[in-house]
Amino acid sequence: MNTSANSRRRFLCNLLSGAAALAIAPSLLHSETALAGDPVEFARGLHEHPWLAGWRSVGAESLGPTPIELEGRLPTGFAGTLYRNGPAWTERAGFRYEHWFDGDGMVHGWRFGEGRVTHRARMVATPKFTRERKAGRFLYPTAGTTVPETQAVRNNDDANTANTSVMTIGGRLFALCEAGSAFELDPDQLNTLGPVTWRPDLASLPFSAHPLVDRDGSVWNFGSVALMGGAGLLIWHIGADGKLISADIIETPVRGYLHSFAMTDQHLVCTLIPFAFAEGQGAFFRRLRFQDQQALRVGVIAKHTPTVARWFETEFAAIYHFGDAYERKGEIVMRAVQHPDIEEARSPMQEAMKGQAGAHGGQGRLRELRLDLRGGTARWEETGFDGIEFPLFDPRTRGDRPAVLYAPTNEGEASAPYFNAVASLDVRRGERQVHRYGRDILAEEHVFVPRPGSSRAGDGWLVGTLLDSARGRSGIAVLDAERVGEGPLAQAWLPYSFPLGFHGHFAVG
Repeated sequence: MNTSANSRRRFLCNLLSGAAALAIAPSLLHSETALAGDPVEFARGLHEHPWLAGWRSVGAESLGPTPIELEGRLPTGFAGTLYRNGPAWTERAGFRYEHWFDGDGMVHGWRFGEGRVTHRARMVATPKFTRERKAGRFLYPTAGTTVPETQAVRNNDDANTANTSVMTIGGRLFALCEAGSAFELDPDQLNTLGPVTWRPDLASLPFSAHPLVDRDGSVWNFGSVALMGGAGLLIWHIGADGKLISADIIETPVRGYLHSFAMTDQHLVCTLIPFAFAEGQGAFFRRLRFQDQQALRVGVIAKHTPTVARWFETEFAAIYHFGDAYERKGEIVMRAVQHPDIEEARSPMQEAMKGQAGAHGGQGRLRELRLDLRGGTARWEETGFDGIEFPLFDPRTRGDRPAVLYAPTNEGEASAPYFNAVASLDVRRGERQVHRYGRDILAEEHVFVPRPGSSRAGDGWLVGTLLDSARGRSGIAVLDAERVGEGPLAQAWLPYSFPLGFHGHFAVG
């Protein structure tokens, strides 16, 4: 092993050592006095505002399997499973989490085949969830709610909620959050198999909820050391076979928050939102204060040397999610959704978690960040599109041109302060197509599914989940990605509903 590799291994060893105490007492998991919502108040609000079903707590550990008939017809070649994940268990023993990010994860599988769809869902049986189920109350610290009388955690996975996203690698299914290990699930029954340790010395380290799949099928991801009280990024590279290729630490110039990242064919792009902690104790997001008077730091990491980043500075932006990124003539162009209200970004849909009707909790404006690799400068440009979140795109798009983005948005009257439509956005042409589901429909992220046998970017479908608050049912829709404005090709509704989730992944076949 060369000197550089030895240095990186020593850095990891120090990171895991008791001297730093990072894995033992991560800052994300500090907690003292109880500051939480009231289940009775939430139930009262739900009675008055049925759309709050998107933020209620489930009361069962599993749902289905439930076969349901499709309205319309599935397109030829559309077959597979849409996996979705999100916080679902938010109340125990008269105590309700106040932050949307805190609930224990429930993974859903929507399986399509032979003109039908079957829904199944199951709670991720993390150590946190199973121990709290046995105790009948919440025991461990969370990211956004200060829980009373918490038990000590030995590492990040003691408090891992596995509640944000899902991915498949080589037929294996993983539930993800941003502060701990990936948890492997059975892809058919959704039973929890346990946390994944890619290498023994990397056990329990952060493996974020937004991995990106490269053109060779390998997976890039990051882990934020800032969530453990320090500074730095752990850059993961997992092969298409599910085996670890590399794990490298990049030291960062400042402590910053990042939830996801972007990728070109040659580079990874990470943005550090500057933050500081308010005085006193409490949960991570209760103490976190974004520093909008400071610059946004942007790290560009070459894939062939994922041990060092080149850092750029630009104006502050509060970003959770990115669209595509491409590279041409010495410039990286990356699209991101910026939240203008930094307090709302710190605790999205806070009023809804308390059972209150409030302002829209997810609207952001789509901006382009241009990074001049030759001149070393960075600047933001407006796209003219706003009122969106959770943007996705066809990853087959050429690496030197922009992709069409697909995102939930708002169109016309809505009963809920949430998205009620889905849009395709062609920034280069300034074109927007939109399908409005209806006044009482809450629309979630729509995943792009390529048409089998086609390599043309944009040739495929969107599949997205819905909540019909007026009829108390959850559903799913399939649209032609190139004709979004024409509405669903097929749609299906369950006889029950469940809380809104965050992110999904479509596994073909």
